[in-house]
Amino acid sequence: MINPDMLGAAEAILFAAGEPLELERLGAALEIDPEHARELIDELAALIDRRNGGVILVRMGDKAQLCTRPQHGDVVRAALELKHNQPLSSAAFEVLAVVAYHQPVTKSYIEQVRGVDCHHIVSSLCRKRLLEERGRLDLPGRPLIYGTTDEFLKCFCMESLDELPPIPDIRPDDSLPEEPPLDDQMTLE
Repeated sequence: MINPDMLGAAEAILFAAGEPLELERLGAALEIDPEHARELIDELAALIDRRNGGVILVRMGDKAQLCTRPQHGDVVRAALELKHNQPLSSAAFEVLAVVAYHQPVTKSYIEQVRGVDCHHIVSSLCRKRLLEERGRLDLPGRPLIYGTTDEFLKCFCMESLDELPPIPDIRPDDSLPEEPPLDDQMTLE
């Protein structure tokens, strides 16, 4: 059993953070090791879930965040007079799928897979914080490479990309274009 004061302190830190917080930072603030921080978060999540209050604790890999329970989202938006986000188009979902399964990727790779220009969709998904720039390839033109974000995981209720459903087998004539190996060509900015 974890100390109730420690649970309260962890909950207060997550509430004040307002965004995903690394468990390592939480542990450092509470002066506990990372493994103890994970146990603390698991117990706090169970406690919050049993309470069935207005918030839930969401884990995203090695990060955690307090979020509004989905069934209360509409009343929170109404109370705060927030506008509903526009739903994503099918083209945006296609771009997200390409990036999620093949990241990090360049915009030209996404365009090869989809067969159409994706500049505006990629820009929109970056503004919505579902995609982010991950660096540049060390090739002529130094193209940007993109990957998904913690906001993407949160939006799709996933802890990690390992939870993505498997890609169905495809016939050899339907194969995707090859992206150049990124390991030696990637530089972070």
